[in-house]
Amino acid sequence: MTTFSLGISQNEYLPAGGTDVNAIVTVEASGGSEAAAPEAAEIVIIDVSGSMGYPRRSKIEAARDATIKAIECIREGVWFAVIAGTDQAREVYPGGGQLVRAATESRAKAARAVTTLDAEGGTAIGAWLRLANQIFATHKVPISHAILLTDGQDEDETPAQLDAIVEICQGNFQCDCRGVGTDWEVGELRRISSALIGTVDILPTPADIPGDFQALMQQAMSKATGDVALRLWTPRGSEIELVKQVAPVIEDLSAKRMTLDELTGDYPTGAWGNETRDYHLCVKVSPGDVGEEMLAGRVGLLVGGLVADQNQGLIRAIWTDDVELSTRISPEVAHYTGQEELADAVREGIEARQAGDEETATQRLGRAVQLAAESGNDATLQLLEQVVDIEDLDTGTVRLKPHIEEVDEMALDTRSTKSAPIRRPAP
Repeated sequence: MTTFSLGISQNEYLPAGGTDVNAIVTVEASGGSEAAAPEAAEIVIIDVSGSMGYPRRSKIEAARDATIKAIECIREGVWFAVIAGTDQAREVYPGGGQLVRAATESRAKAARAVTTLDAEGGTAIGAWLRLANQIFATHKVPISHAILLTDGQDEDETPAQLDAIVEICQGNFQCDCRGVGTDWEVGELRRISSALIGTVDILPTPADIPGDFQALMQQAMSKATGDVALRLWTPRGSEIELVKQVAPVIEDLSAKRMTLDELTGDYPTGAWGNETRDYHLCVKVSPGDVGEEMLAGRVGLLVGGLVADQNQGLIRAIWTDDVELSTRISPEVAHYTGQEELADAVREGIEARQAGDEETATQRLGRAVQLAAESGNDATLQLLEQVVDIEDLDTGTVRLKPHIEEVDEMALDTRSTKSAPIRRPAP
C-alpha cells in the first residue's frame, strides 16, 4: 500500500509590513507495488498521417515497432486500446469503441493489428484525443493514461477547436506527448500535456521512438495510486500567488485549482508511483506588525477522493524587526526559484531568437547558462551548449552559435522545464 509523507521548507520570518510567504512542499510516496496497483487503462495514440511515411518510411515503421513494445509492457489485466490518427481517428484494436484487458492473446492480436498500419492522410490531434476520451469513458478506473506520438502540426483543426477538446478531456486521463523529428510545434504539444498532467519531449530520430515508448509504458505501469491532489487552505484576506510543481519537472498548477470554498482549493497532481515531488507555494497575506504571527496556509493531500489527515503541513508567517532573520532565504525556496527563472530565461531566449532579436536572445540565454551552472543543472547546461558558445560561466557571457540546428533548439525548449533536484543531506 502506498504511504505518503509531506514536509514544509520555508523561512517563516517577514519584515514589518511584509506580505509574501514562500514555501516548498515536499511530497514523497513509498511502499506502492504493481501487485497492489489499482485498475488502470492505457491507450496508445499513433500518428499515421502521410508525413509519417515521408521522406522515408522509417518513422511509420519505428512507430509500429514502438507501439508493439509498449503493448508488451502493459501489465496483465490492465485495460488497453490502440488508436491510429490522421485527419480522423480510428481505433485499431480492439475496435467498437471499447477497451480490452491485457493478456497473452489480446497483446498478440493488438500487435498483428498494429503491423497493418500505413501512412496516409492529414493531422487532427483533437479528434484523436476525443476518441481516446470516449473509449476511456467505457471503463472508469482509478488510473487512465495515454501516450500520443506525432510528427506534425495540428493542421486540420483550429487552435480553438483543439483547446476545446483538450478541455473536455481534462480530469479524465493523463497524456504523455512525444514529437518525432522537427516538423511539430513544441507549444502545441506542451498545451496538451500540461492540461492533461503529462510530459512532452522530442524524439530527434525515428530510432528514438521504441525505447522511449517502452520507458513511458513501464513508468505508467509503476503508478500505484491514482487521483492525488494537493489541498490548500489559506486564511481570509489572503491571495494565492503561485502553486507550482518544481521537481522533477516545472509545471504551473495555479490555473488547475478546483475550488471547494472561499478558503480551500484542490490542485490535481495525477497518478503516483514510488517517487518524490516538490511544489512551490506563494501566499500573499495582510501585512503584520512586529511580534505578530499567523497561519498563512495549511497543505494536505487528497488521495483517491479521501483526505489524508495524517499528511498536513503548516505554512507560517512571523513578523520581526531582526534583519538577519527576515532576510534569510530558505535554501529550498532559493534553489527552486532559480530553477523557475532558468526555465523562463530559456523560453524567453528562444522566443527572442525566433523573432530575430539576437541581443535579447543572447542576454536571456546567457542568464540561463549562469543559472544552470550555479544550480548544478548539468542536463540543461549541456542543451544550452548546443545553441550558444560559452565564454564565461560565472557571468553568463555567451555568443549565439552562427548556425543552430532546429533539433537542438527544440530539445532545449522541451527539456528546459526539467529541474535539478535540490541536494538534500543524507539522513
